Amino acid sequence: MNQYLDFSAEVKEAMDEGRPVVALESTIISHGMPYPQNVRTAREVEEIIRENGAVPATIALIDGKIKIGLSDEELEMFGNAEGVAKASRRDLAWLLATKQLGATTVAATMICADLAGIRIFVTGGIGGVHRGAEETMDISADLDELGKTNVAVVCAGAKSILDLGLTLEYLETKGVPVVGYGTDELPAFFTPRSGFPLGLRADGPEEIAGMLKAKWDLGLEGGAVIANPIPDTDALDADFINGIIENALAEAAANGIKGKDTTPFLLAKVKELTEGKSLEANIALVKNNAKIGAGIAVAFNKY
Repeated sequence: MNQYLDFSAEVKEAMDEGRPVVALESTIISHGMPYPQNVRTAREVEEIIRENGAVPATIALIDGKIKIGLSDEELEMFGNAEGVAKASRRDLAWLLATKQLGATTVAATMICADLAGIRIFVTGGIGGVHRGAEETMDISADLDELGKTNVAVVCAGAKSILDLGLTLEYLETKGVPVVGYGTDELPAFFTPRSGFPLGLRADGPEEIAGMLKAKWDLGLEGGAVIANPIPDTDALDADFINGIIENALAEAAANGIKGKDTTPFLLAKVKELTEGKSLEANIALVKNNAKIGAGIAVAFNKY
């Protein structure tokens, strides 16, 4: 395994010393935000994690290696490079063997974090069941990964372009706990409320850490979703954003956009139609997740 994993000096030192580490994905840099906001946000998120007592480990594929922690130069490269592959579970082996640049999705980041021994992962939102999936069978690999890989994902719920109700049903089938962080309902990414109630709620990092320890001590394989709402001050109006999402979905269908191209297209279209407000909200919620995720990593590290 060591031939594939390449730890940054900062992450290696933290792990050798038993300090808490938080995984971060790289798809948000290469495919989720435009330059220069992507690189600036990545750096700011890493700094928030450091300020809250943990060490950030942004994960990506470079030259046949799984990089656990990126240098400032590597972050800049990913923010600017064209043709970076979007890496999920099915792509990892091929991209490593062919030494291509790969930006890790939620699923791939979970796999790589698990291989590196990192248990807490912060992202914006998870993938899920796409609208119309009863006909297209378009379901994100993130959900299956959550069912089998022992990494907790701190997020602002599933991306609101998805079918949130079916996403929750799928996660329940896979035995994945979805815990509302300070909330009793699933956040809807750009807005703090979706109308879908959650059976589990935690109001502090210690509760989450205790649940994760018990879950994995019992041999209950798989991750957990820690659903942390976007702050009200940064949220978009629900009617406003839902109307825009409907327009974006209609345009995607008209253009025959499917599969892993769907989410980047929809997020870009939503950004365009909201005149950049969705990007501002996206950045704000990722930063908020980083703060909470670092706190959970610190609490979990005490066990």
